[in-house]
Amino acid sequence: MSKKPTKTAALPQSPANAITDEPFSQALSERYLTYALSTIMARSLPDVRDGLKPVHRRLLWAMRLLKLDPDTAYKKCARVVGDVIGKYHPHGDQSVYDAMVRLAQSFSVRYPLVDGQGNFGNVDGDGAAAMRYTEARLTDVATLLMDGLDEEAVLYKPNYDGSEEEPEIFPGGFPNLLANGASGIAVGMATSIAPHNVAELADGLMHLLETPDATVADLVAHIPGPDFPTGGVIVESKASMLNAYETGRGAFRLRAKWAVEEQARGTYLIVVTEIPYQVQKSKLIENIAGLINDKKLPILEDVRDESDENIRLVLEPKSRMVDAAVLMESLFKLTDLEVRFSLNMNVLDKTRTPRVMSLKDVCAAYLDHQIDVLIKKSQYRLGKIDDRIELLAGYLVAYLNLDEVIRIIREEDEPKQDLIKTFELTDRQAEAILNMRLRSLRKLEEMEIRREDKTLRTERKGLQALLGSNSLQRARIKDSLEKLKLKYGEGTALGKRRSRLADMPTVVDIPLEAMIEREPLTVLCSDKGWIRALKGHVALDDEQKFKEGDGPRFAFHSYTTDKLLVVADNGRMFTLAADKLPGGRGFGDPVRLMVDLEAGSDIITIVAHKTGKRFLLASSDGKGFCVASDACLGSTKSGRVVMRPKDKARLTVCVEAAGDHVAAIGDNRKLLIFPLSELPDMSGGQGVIMQKYKDGGLSDAIVFTLADGLSWAMGGDSGRTRTVAARDLADWIGERAQAGRLPPAGFPKSNRFAD
Repeated sequence: MSKKPTKTAALPQSPANAITDEPFSQALSERYLTYALSTIMARSLPDVRDGLKPVHRRLLWAMRLLKLDPDTAYKKCARVVGDVIGKYHPHGDQSVYDAMVRLAQSFSVRYPLVDGQGNFGNVDGDGAAAMRYTEARLTDVATLLMDGLDEEAVLYKPNYDGSEEEPEIFPGGFPNLLANGASGIAVGMATSIAPHNVAELADGLMHLLETPDATVADLVAHIPGPDFPTGGVIVESKASMLNAYETGRGAFRLRAKWAVEEQARGTYLIVVTEIPYQVQKSKLIENIAGLINDKKLPILEDVRDESDENIRLVLEPKSRMVDAAVLMESLFKLTDLEVRFSLNMNVLDKTRTPRVMSLKDVCAAYLDHQIDVLIKKSQYRLGKIDDRIELLAGYLVAYLNLDEVIRIIREEDEPKQDLIKTFELTDRQAEAILNMRLRSLRKLEEMEIRREDKTLRTERKGLQALLGSNSLQRARIKDSLEKLKLKYGEGTALGKRRSRLADMPTVVDIPLEAMIEREPLTVLCSDKGWIRALKGHVALDDEQKFKEGDGPRFAFHSYTTDKLLVVADNGRMFTLAADKLPGGRGFGDPVRLMVDLEAGSDIITIVAHKTGKRFLLASSDGKGFCVASDACLGSTKSGRVVMRPKDKARLTVCVEAAGDHVAAIGDNRKLLIFPLSELPDMSGGQGVIMQKYKDGGLSDAIVFTLADGLSWAMGGDSGRTRTVAARDLADWIGERAQAGRLPPAGFPKSNRFAD
């Protein structure tokens, strides 16, 4: 007989059959949104009520369950981290330990929540020791933050696997969000909140309690600005800080604290005793040393780190002639001795919705949470009192009817039910009577019961009044804030303000010499416009090499700190930094690659800029004016239009206006001398007529001092000049815009005052 086929167990569904068709964009957006929300709400943004992210909350909760109170012994950090990742936070152990380390660093957190023992890192940027070597326990601030967890003040939620419970939020008896600040980067948003002084926060919160319609400006009167753990000087303007607190976005300008220490023979040192928040001291010193080695700050000679438990950075200037304020302004611009701390008060509100809050919004949300916690704690206490009063009433019945109670317990089969029936007791009262100890059956106990009952009823009456009165609730919160201010006030080591508030710094002009080492240069520009700089002041008549078919045109002495003005015949002036010129080993680089000199224009001269200097500008049609050297500087390759010659005229003369008279000679070989004061000072334009011509235009012009006489080059290689004394120039001295007359005998046929 054939065997019946046996039934086999159903095979699991093939993964191929579980595939569903779905548009890629829809699948991506849904999954990305899930990831984004998880990052925002469960990782990166703090809650406005307790100022904590989930990892910090779980760390403190795990330490509380391990009974790591401030007055108990330390335990290994590895034990804490193990509990956190095993029960509440299934992430990497190193990330959890890093969060724990930061809560213990007094230079990272204004009011540490973890009391660490061992190497927890330092302000130099050195990391903490491994978690197996360090130990920790909670601080008083952390216990204050969690005060009320045993009084049903907050809700609890299951952990990630449902095996444990954790608080959704802490009661927050300490204004942690503003006191310790927060920072984090989520998906599409970030948060950055500066730490503040708790005593000042308490004042601001109490003011808001008393005046709910207070403005942000009113609160800033009590909370004037951040208070960073590492101190420093806040130099942001009050208007800017107020705007940041009103909008929830802005920045604070924070500088290092420094002082001058006088030394022997008139020298001095600058000592930095506080550095900006979150700046690593070792990297800061490395940055400053790099400026010295690269000669980017020649007025600074050396930097030394003489720090112990207190910061002491010693800056040695190049000489005693260096202005300390100039040196520090230079360092503030070039290093992290000055930073800007961003403010972005983007937090989760009580509905777990991320939004940017103002200072008033944050304070109001904290106070609302405190009132909610107070109500829940009061309701919890009221329930406990009612339970206790119920038991005391039962005890009192027992003492008043002690013989009958004993008889029932000894003789009845179900004493509990008989007690309930005989004395009209509740189940809890009867159970409590049955559980009483014999030693409690004495007359004195009746008096204690009545006294306790009276005390509890008085307390219950007070709690009921508290729950029914908003003013009493606010008064209770104010009392707790007063105690907080007393505990962390200005007179305490932890509560004393560390960051000093100062006015906006005055603008200090930093000379170019502060950034560039002053070294002599000889600038050469060839006839075809190739420019270079030789080191040192080389004799200008020394023979130099040029490209084939090229030769010398301009040569002058300068310094690396100078700015050079390249003057073009179209009226534009271009600015070049002398220290950026190509070296003298080659033939240099074309000037046209450094500036946007338009085709068809030529360079008429190159001069060094000096503050306070004036130039005489004159065009080929005989018009001119004087211009300040500072008005000629440009910041771009396109330069600055200084003169606008009319029609086909070109700018032909640019000489220093050092003297009291102008000598102009035209193509018609007519010379005119007139006072320099007759030429206007302008910042741009065509100018005024200097000399009148029937034919041709201006050939050359100079500015000279009449008392010294008029000089011109004799020409050739002799290098000699000829000077006509002032008394012999009377025939050529006139007024501006006259025609002039033929020059004195011996004037060069080139019609130019210099070769």
